Amino acid sequence: MNSLNKVTHIADFQRIARRRVPKMFYDYADSGSWSERTYRANESDLQRLLFKQRVAVNIEHRSVRSTLLGQQATMPVAIAPTGLTGMQHADGEILAALAAKNFGIPFTLSTMSICSIEDIAAHTQSPFWFQLYVMRDRSFIEALIDRAKAANCSALVLTLDLQVLGQRHKDIKNGLSTPPKPTLRNLLNLATKPYWCSQMLKTNRRTFGNIVGHAKGVSDLSSLSVWTAEQFDPTLCWDDVAWIKSRWGGKIILKGIMDAEDAQHAVDAGADAIVVSNHGGRQLDGAPSTIAALPHIVKAVKGKTEIYMDGGIRSGQDVLRALALGADGVMIGRAFLYALGAAGQAGVERCLEIIKNELDVSMALCGKNRIEELTRDVLLNPSIYDRF
Repeated sequence: MNSLNKVTHIADFQRIARRRVPKMFYDYADSGSWSERTYRANESDLQRLLFKQRVAVNIEHRSVRSTLLGQQATMPVAIAPTGLTGMQHADGEILAALAAKNFGIPFTLSTMSICSIEDIAAHTQSPFWFQLYVMRDRSFIEALIDRAKAANCSALVLTLDLQVLGQRHKDIKNGLSTPPKPTLRNLLNLATKPYWCSQMLKTNRRTFGNIVGHAKGVSDLSSLSVWTAEQFDPTLCWDDVAWIKSRWGGKIILKGIMDAEDAQHAVDAGADAIVVSNHGGRQLDGAPSTIAALPHIVKAVKGKTEIYMDGGIRSGQDVLRALALGADGVMIGRAFLYALGAAGQAGVERCLEIIKNELDVSMALCGKNRIEELTRDVLLNPSIYDRF
């Protein structure tokens, strides 16, 4: 592309990423589990919420600035933790973290990232959030927490909904691996992705940087695959959350909350924030969309902890919808991944600009000037999920 100014919404990035990113990695980002019903509902249910247009309101002095966990943010949006981000674009986590830093919003690094905690700290030299999966090897978890502390991470995002892996048909059929296995099918696909290949040849970061060389017995790709298959911990419980919170000692965000009772457990566990999340529709297919679950969780815990939401956010209008139903902020995953795959760091920065502009203009046309003014009265039909 000659100019990112010609990219005007997230769907433009998605089309470019589909052309530039190898199929297995594009599909990894752009898919859900089983029938993908929940994955699709995350986006389509947001579109059911209609705005109430207002006129003759002074909207000259608007701002979409907010705070997330006490941190000033250009808008109430954070970059979500996403695995294999460095396979959408070479050094992808570093580039996305730099984009978030430049724009003024939080970046969250996944445990299953290609670039390591230390990579992000060295390149951004500013605090970021780190997302933790609970593994059976508790000594490895302790070491990850200590590494996040040493990197000056400002919050720990503990994901609770991956005790077992949801079946993701596309990943299975594609033979997902990192780096891609040199099969004829993969080599033919890579031959059609010269941009991706040229960028990937410039880096040596091609596998899980937080794991290889750090976890016991994991020194190469073959040992990594065995370790990963055995490590996700089905015994995870609220006692483990308490132990992790104590070990961490800082601000903690609990991610994967879809039920009001679990939200109350999270509050009781001392969560500084929770994320209403169904893992982007990649875990329990048939679960409700996150926007459908949000009002019940807000009703149960509003005011006791900050509430964020992810899943289906593709525009500033979607951010507005979530805020109107009580979220304090949102996290974006696929939106920034499409932009990263399409155009690297510049793509992510443009993605954030687009979302900010859409939020600002839509808020203005609803007659609102500040994020704190956004309530259910922005929407024509806010009660459609109250009886869900």
